[in-house]
Amino acid sequence: MYGADADATLLVFSRLIEAGICASDTGRPVGPLKTGVDLGTANIVLSVVDADNTPVTGATCPSTVVRDGIVVDYVGAVATVRRLKAELEERLGCELRCAGTAIPPGILAGNVKAIANVVEAAGFDVVDVSDEPTAAARVLGVRDGAVVDVGGGTTGISILRDGEVVFTDDEATGGTHMTLVLAGAHGISFEQAEVMKTDPAQSRDVFAVVRPVVEKMASIVNRCLKGYDVDTIYVVGGACSFDQFEEVFRKQTGRSVVKPAQPLLVTPLGIAMYGDVPAGAGR
Repeated sequence: MYGADADATLLVFSRLIEAGICASDTGRPVGPLKTGVDLGTANIVLSVVDADNTPVTGATCPSTVVRDGIVVDYVGAVATVRRLKAELEERLGCELRCAGTAIPPGILAGNVKAIANVVEAAGFDVVDVSDEPTAAARVLGVRDGAVVDVGGGTTGISILRDGEVVFTDDEATGGTHMTLVLAGAHGISFEQAEVMKTDPAQSRDVFAVVRPVVEKMASIVNRCLKGYDVDTIYVVGGACSFDQFEEVFRKQTGRSVVKPAQPLLVTPLGIAMYGDVPAGAGR
């Protein structure tokens, strides 16, 4: 069940990324290390956990190599993942060999293969490919409810019952659409709007403009939940960082809405929390 432990884990992971350090000062990691590679629309994030799924280190880089779950710059994606991998290996003093990655729910098989190919070309053995909301559920400890991953290009929904995924869907609306609406409203470039959107000092004014996009997201989720007994919606992803986000979802869906600490990092961390590392794989 989601609670304070998940938030504490996310805050630790955030500090490790921001400081560019590993968690060796808190004790030797347990067992082989596991890596998660999140090829997001706005950022690429590498996460490293130990065998107990305790965060060890991580790194992130702004990127536009993926759009709506589709790799649009294969060479750039491989180069970025390879660079972040080398950075973390130097920090840890060991090779990172196995990795999991994730996809938005419902994308075509060819796009799934392309994402896995990026991770393999960067030097990893791909041992797990999850859908993004399910990866987020691992961090949150959610066994019943709906996990909504609001990314840059898409909003993914997974409904879980007794720990099993019973429904997934993905819709092409997310943070990028917020930025486009903001740019149009102010007559500015996409890049200027992106800076405005991510400025905490302008958060309230920005949300007043992008609120219709969030209402559309909530209506999509509400449609997906029809026929399912869901009491709580867990929202994750960078595009849900606005303070008023949960209120809109709560009003639109009539359900309890929970947003964890560091919502941008939930899915990247969950991607690394796949099953056991294959025998003989080392780190």
